[in-house]
Amino acid sequence: MKNPSLFLLILLLLGSGCASQKDYIADYDFNYSANFKRYKTFGFIENQDGDDIEFVEIIKRSISTRLGSQGFKFVDEKPDLLVNYKVFTDEVKYRGYDQPGFDYWLQRKGAFVTEEDEELKDEDRGKDENYKNVKYAQNNGMLVIFVIDNKKGNTIWQGYTPAIFDQASPQVNTDLMRATYKVMDQFRVLSRSK
Repeated sequence: MKNPSLFLLILLLLGSGCASQKDYIADYDFNYSANFKRYKTFGFIENQDGDDIEFVEIIKRSISTRLGSQGFKFVDEKPDLLVNYKVFTDEVKYRGYDQPGFDYWLQRKGAFVTEEDEELKDEDRGKDENYKNVKYAQNNGMLVIFVIDNKKGNTIWQGYTPAIFDQASPQVNTDLMRATYKVMDQFRVLSRSK
């Protein structure tokens, strides 16, 4: 190599670029009484929180893209699923549930999932359909996405990731999009709508 210092500089820049990427850890809870096979359409609940309109569009676009790739159709009037979200910017304590893996549970109920060949874990086979509370550590921010059965009016799935979105950061839009996709990656239901 003619210039080893140039090579080291490029390597350092590439390494620092990868290190600056945030890795969002997402989790989810679901409602055992939901019939995930029957949902084909979705729509959004209009938030009244006064969120930045750009943030709203990033979240909605990310959710729409993900659900669309899974066969769900967006409709304005009477969708099967209503989607809502909340970005917490202050300290938040959150409670979730220890449940069987979503894929295992969906397969057991005959629903279509995004990774049909995934190996089912033994610990999921032994869990029954009880809600076992899990308290999460206090976070300085969180993104939560709710999927609601429009007909019954109850939440059937919620996904969340601890996240701090620095609105002054030039990366905030990318961070918000990545966090939204990470959460929606956990909603692994396929719709066979025609």
